[in-house]
Amino acid sequence: MAHERIVIAGGGLAGATAARTLRSEGYSGPITLIGAENRIPYIRPPLSKEFLLEKVGDDAVEVMPAGWYQDNDVEVLLASPVSGINLGDHEVALSNGRGLGYSKLLLATGAQPRTVPIPGADLDGVMTFRTFDDSLRLRSLLREGGRSVVMIGSGWIGMELSAAARTYGNEVTLLGLEDIPLSAAIGPRLGRYFQQIHTEHGVHFRLPASAAGIEGKHGKPTAVRTNTGETLAADVVIIAVGVLPNTALAEAAGLALRNGILVDAGLHTSAPDVFAAGDVANAFHPFTGEHHRSEHWANALNGGKVAAKSMLGQEAVLDVVPYFYTDQFDLSMEYSGFPSLASGVEPVIRGSLDDGSFIAFWLREQQVVAGMSVNQRRVQKPIKALISSRVRADVALLTDPGVPLEELLPGGHRS
Repeated sequence: MAHERIVIAGGGLAGATAARTLRSEGYSGPITLIGAENRIPYIRPPLSKEFLLEKVGDDAVEVMPAGWYQDNDVEVLLASPVSGINLGDHEVALSNGRGLGYSKLLLATGAQPRTVPIPGADLDGVMTFRTFDDSLRLRSLLREGGRSVVMIGSGWIGMELSAAARTYGNEVTLLGLEDIPLSAAIGPRLGRYFQQIHTEHGVHFRLPASAAGIEGKHGKPTAVRTNTGETLAADVVIIAVGVLPNTALAEAAGLALRNGILVDAGLHTSAPDVFAAGDVANAFHPFTGEHHRSEHWANALNGGKVAAKSMLGQEAVLDVVPYFYTDQFDLSMEYSGFPSLASGVEPVIRGSLDDGSFIAFWLREQQVVAGMSVNQRRVQKPIKALISSRVRADVALLTDPGVPLEELLPGGHRS
């Protein structure tokens, strides 16, 4: 290979973790990490939670301190994303006109927020939410309180941002296409539980409903018109209706695509020496025998590690159980498992929803495929082990809070 350099296209958690893993695995050659934003790599989950609420500072969201890259001889190019890939010559072009050769290329280009094509979406004070700067901007709009906020979207980000807006003392109305928020992700029973928490904290719901248009004055929003004919006062409008994987580079290069960049369990794309990880990658998972694209930080973290090892020629497989978490008001939730397997399954509950502390399990063929803990600590490790083990679960024991989860694992013993 004429080129020795490993190029990482994408300045998020997956890309930064890959760079760190390359060095920890002993790779001493050139590494160039290229980001679209003018910031060193950061993690996204705190942006809609504790960072937005000013509970943590900038350093809490950095993947590694700025000095790490220089100390470990990793070249970081910011605000000049990769604009093209020449697979035959093993070269990438940057938006600033620079070209770089590569021996291995990692595409960790992430995703971008979906928008809604309605009148008034371009008004100042109407925003999507994805980046560090988005979090700073939204904080400035919310922190004084007393504003009317309309949230368009009833998924995880919409619910988290609604909680933050209410915590700052704003009036919040949430629109969503579902009858019950989060029901597509966790089912109607648990969706109602989250909705009740929000309602108790003063969030107003309009479900199902969508925004038909945004009215404004002097370039700023004043109201949102819904498809049901209602007009809602709005000083701030947040659009949180999901994301789309950034596949333009891969598509132009002719890589195989299907709901993202199609990769195997080792995160190899359809082109030699090109890999993909994070939100943009649709990876084969050995557990399910299917491809999955995950937009959660744990996937980016683990995917960065696997991609780095694969680029070094090691046998590496992305086979961990998917995981994510959310914090909303005084509710802390963690989820491990496969949403595609849990879809349409009624969960069984250990503990009490009324007490606000419980675990929900989703089972298929008596095997746990997903587990969600609410206001319970240190239970995700055995939940992941239950899923990975494929053990047939006794529902009576699974839902008995008096039975340690570890005892349900192969080799576990009742005292």
